Amino acid sequence: MSKSLPNLRLNSPITSKVIGQNVAKVRKERKVSQLSLSLDMGYKSVSVVSFAEISLKGAHFNIAHLLQISTILNVPLIEQLSN
Repeated sequence: MSKSLPNLRLNSPITSKVIGQNVAKVRKERKVSQLSLSLDMGYKSVSVVSFAEISLKGAHFNIAHLLQISTILNVPLIEQLSN
């Protein structure tokens, strides 16, 4: 049986927070620092990753970020989008 995508509103603050928490959890499990992930994503500081992981100042990961993170951390996109 194939997994279907959850019915999510990606611009919802709660959803953005959950996605950020999911990314942080997987990143920590893989022993990847925020700086390392940021650099691999093409950023020179941790701001994008650190702010989005905790939804600071409304920051969130967009779909392009999530696709990059999926590749970098070798995790299916669906895992980042589920509760």
